Amino acid sequence: MRRWRRRLGFLLLLLLVLPPLTVVGAMLAYRVVQPPITPLQLIRLVEGHGFTRELRPLDQISPHLARAVIASEDNFFCQHRGVDWAAFETEWQRWRRGERPRGASTITMQLTKNLFLWPRRDHARKALELAITPVVEALLSKERILEIYLNQVEFDSGVYGAQAAARHHFDKDADRLTPREAAVLAALLPAPLSWRPEDRRVQRQADRILQRIPQLGPLLHCAPRP
Repeated sequence: MRRWRRRLGFLLLLLLVLPPLTVVGAMLAYRVVQPPITPLQLIRLVEGHGFTRELRPLDQISPHLARAVIASEDNFFCQHRGVDWAAFETEWQRWRRGERPRGASTITMQLTKNLFLWPRRDHARKALELAITPVVEALLSKERILEIYLNQVEFDSGVYGAQAAARHHFDKDADRLTPREAAVLAALLPAPLSWRPEDRRVQRQADRILQRIPQLGPLLHCAPRP
């Protein structure tokens, strides 16, 4: 009986220790290499969406795209440590009032979800995002987080990363994107499977992104400069 208790205790210890060690090990590896594939990409591939991705270092991606993504998805990316607690508190209060949350996921939280978790929204996934995101921020620089995000994020069905998106939507390399094209790509991120660059709402959102970028000013200090 004692032997089985020891074995059960050892198994429970492994179940508690292995997931955090896996995350830390992956983050240490991702400091120098790009993730080979993410859970979302694998799910989409199984669903028949295909897989197109061309990895590029950050200096071969238009700085306009990095700045547009920050302006669209996470204005305080350069300031926070992974979680925008003020925005999270606002969304929590909306949920308590019975209102539909608008979303408070930062770029780092989105990257955490893409690298380690599942796409469906639920409380368990959000709790894991909040637990893992500080580890990502502690082990990766802001520039590296941006670089991985811009190479892995979904821009259309089976289209991942800035280079594939630039080729798919504008028939050019990612380092040749204009400010307007970069804003359009950033505007697609909330619904890449259903929104298209020519959609009116995408164009309106691109207009707002272009207006917001100069307003952010020093808040973009960690983003590449044009």
